[in-house]
Amino acid sequence: MPLARSFSVTSLSGLDEWDDEFDLDDAVLFEIAWEVANKVGGIYTVIQTKARLTCEEWGENYFLVGPYMESNVRTQVELIEPTNAALRRTIDKMNSSGCKVYFGRWLIEGSPYVVLLDVGFTAWSLDRWKSELWENCSIGVPWFDREANDAVLFGFLTAWLLGEYAAQCEDPPHILAHFHEWLAGLGLVLCRQRQLPVATIFTTHATLLGRYLCAGNVDFYNNLAEFNVDKEAGDRQIYHRYCLERAAARCAHVFTTVSQITAIEAEHLLKRKPDIVTPNGLNVKKFSAMHEFQNLHAQSKARIQEFIRGHFYGHLDFNLDKTVFLFIAGRYEFSNKGADIFLEALARLNYLLRVNHSDVTVIAFFIMPARTNNFNVETLKGQAVRKQLWDTAQTVKERFGKKLYESLLVGQLPEVSKMLDKEDFTMMKRAIFATQRQCLPPICSHNMLEDSTDPILTCIRRIGLFNSSQDRVKVVFHPEFLSSTSPLLPMDYEEFVRGCHLGVFPSYYEPWGYTPAECTVMGIPSVSTNLSGFGCFMEEHIADPSAYGIYILDRRYRSVDESCNQLTSFLFQFCQQSRRQRIIQRNRTERLSDLLDWRYLGRYYVSARHMALAKAFPDAYVYEPHDPTSLHFVIIIIIIATKYILNEWPLFVIDWSQKEKSVKHIDLLTLLSNRFF
Repeated sequence: MPLARSFSVTSLSGLDEWDDEFDLDDAVLFEIAWEVANKVGGIYTVIQTKARLTCEEWGENYFLVGPYMESNVRTQVELIEPTNAALRRTIDKMNSSGCKVYFGRWLIEGSPYVVLLDVGFTAWSLDRWKSELWENCSIGVPWFDREANDAVLFGFLTAWLLGEYAAQCEDPPHILAHFHEWLAGLGLVLCRQRQLPVATIFTTHATLLGRYLCAGNVDFYNNLAEFNVDKEAGDRQIYHRYCLERAAARCAHVFTTVSQITAIEAEHLLKRKPDIVTPNGLNVKKFSAMHEFQNLHAQSKARIQEFIRGHFYGHLDFNLDKTVFLFIAGRYEFSNKGADIFLEALARLNYLLRVNHSDVTVIAFFIMPARTNNFNVETLKGQAVRKQLWDTAQTVKERFGKKLYESLLVGQLPEVSKMLDKEDFTMMKRAIFATQRQCLPPICSHNMLEDSTDPILTCIRRIGLFNSSQDRVKVVFHPEFLSSTSPLLPMDYEEFVRGCHLGVFPSYYEPWGYTPAECTVMGIPSVSTNLSGFGCFMEEHIADPSAYGIYILDRRYRSVDESCNQLTSFLFQFCQQSRRQRIIQRNRTERLSDLLDWRYLGRYYVSARHMALAKAFPDAYVYEPHDPTSLHFVIIIIIIATKYILNEWPLFVIDWSQKEKSVKHIDLLTLLSNRFF
């Protein structure tokens, strides 16, 4: 496949620029999520990264609503007085009625306004609100489900906030409320039940029942139409949660989800087809020179190599310059995230590398937070030994340099035999003896609380990857989030990703997949699946994803063993690449970053918001889905042709004959002759 320079932005959305059609001066947007200023899941990344773009669109009329968590507020939020008069009166009224509502700026890019609701302070109303929920919506929430209790409190407080704001506005307001996930969804249901003048959007990032079913080792995607959803939710004791999620999806003016694969899932499980798919994006920061992100890769790789030197001290019988770093990261869901198939593929890769006498060593990192009680003593000792060796080498180097300097000062060439004395040799021998080790390098960097039943460790014992000298594949399980303040591996997640060679995410259930998206933006190749939103998105928009370092694993139409063999083939082929080939592939991968930029993917959210406003306030707003005209098509062709001639874009164009506007490789002359001549 010919090497292209970047991706054509015009192929993304087919959506109009709405600035001239919608006047947002008299509209207010509230975006509600449990993850606002509260990092507990992937939705936090969605809200955080999208905030700047939304602030640019809505200005002072954009407010995020989330739960008040004191520990988070101290470090992430600057509490201030509301600048919006109606909102200030609303907060004062709620606080005087027995609530605690806080207002401030979230200290992230864009500095959006946040309204934080203290759910704990109003826990005295829980029984009353549960009764009201049962009487009006026939949804019962058990007392023992603390997360669902929080959802009830948060939902009623959110509906109270929106209703009070509507009452405090002097003119009839155009309020738009965007709710994320089931934890915030009850507020939407109450808004519709109370007939508040609020346009509503509900976005599900992953269905509750889908996540539970996939964790139960069922053939989920091939049997979606066969599930008795009420029975399945009841069997898993999540029926009340499922009811909250389904009610929010059915009541919303506009229902969205993050990928086509999840749209199919939602249609069967939540009984409503999404109105629009809103893929998740990132804030892409482009470098002025292409080589800059390659330099960052080299710097981060060197820091990972330092950790490896300490972790494998005494057994460092492999060449670090010929070592490939793979990693998997995310929530510790052993089968849903594909850790099971990754481990099996590593065992097969180990066999292939050994029988082919490869000089490549693979080190696979598992970054998945689990329950631990402390660092592994042997792991900490390794880093201490590495530091001691470094200090010894520096001391000997200084002594050697001083003697060399003095010899040159008197005009004599140094005698090499006299440059190192017995003391130097003794010091170095003691350092070498300190590196001797009787045990194998540890698999896990921490002491696990449930070592005997941990899924990853149990699988490693079965496949026999114990970091022995004969193994060409080594495993490091790091069961906590990465941090630059860690005494073991002092790196932030972004730095760590940049230092690795390949991210492996063979998920069975992944509605979107931020981990491979982050890899792509940082120029790191990754493995995804055709059951993940990211993988389907890339297959839809790129003719040959593997040529750009995006390997799509088939987990829908193949058996587990066949998928595992395919993953093993991907990994083995990657290990056979030369250093130069990996550099070229990273350049290609990084060129896809524009495809994941919120500047373009944010248009889908813009479309969803305008659709909701038009449905709720038809007298004030009109929404017409965009249908590209011939003139628009001609303009796009001219732009692409110009960019292609200037060698600035690859030859990607839109096939408008498809309902889903997929991107195809097409010969420019053929296209122009067929279209215009």
